[in-house]
Amino acid sequence: MIQFKEKAKKQGEEANVGLGLLGYPVLMASDILLYDADLVPVGEDQRQHLELTRDIAGRINDIYGGKKWKKMGGRGGRILKVPEALIPPAGARVMSLVDGTSKMSKSAEAEGSRLNLTDTPDIIARKIKRCKTDQFEGLEFGNPDRPEATNLLTIYQLMTGMTQEEVLAEVSAMRWGDFKPILTDACVAHLSPIQERYNECMADPAYLDSVLRSGAEAANEQAERTLFKVKQAMGFMPPFFTRN
Repeated sequence: MIQFKEKAKKQGEEANVGLGLLGYPVLMASDILLYDADLVPVGEDQRQHLELTRDIAGRINDIYGGKKWKKMGGRGGRILKVPEALIPPAGARVMSLVDGTSKMSKSAEAEGSRLNLTDTPDIIARKIKRCKTDQFEGLEFGNPDRPEATNLLTIYQLMTGMTQEEVLAEVSAMRWGDFKPILTDACVAHLSPIQERYNECMADPAYLDSVLRSGAEAANEQAERTLFKVKQAMGFMPPFFTRN
């Protein structure tokens, strides 16, 4: 697993990591499989985790599903749904504002490396003004020597809903000093309605509680159905035991 190797290196001792890090992909798999997901929105860096999830689901289905499950009182066939990845065509991996080769992350030490959904217009403007750029002429996608250019143009593409071709037609001849204010305006315009809705929700604790409560009830019901199927198929329940 690529992420395991990267995080193990950050800890300093790749050969002596804890079970929490090693077993984390299995926990992710259980979170997906427990709720019977059809599609899982992931970035490219999470594709391996989803492939592991699919392998686990397929293995359980092969060993315990079909006629074996039917003999235990189940309906037979597939026990767990094998989910598919839902990867957006653009922006599947948004990179840091201070390093175009590293992923933008909420856990990064540098606050200026990311755009938060709750950042004010002034904070957004300050972060984009200070973000890393380069000394090349013009703006372009896909040049391996210009990761920051690709990243900032991709962010603009996501914020405006444009295609790459439309973005390039508008800004390819610009300098960074001309492009950054345009990028700032696009980010502010895109995030403003999200922030308005966020503030409305935060101002209504009763509504939030009701959403959390109904969501928890629906999630628990689905989780119980999945666990029942798995336990039944694996023989942790008497044959033909039925769920209330």
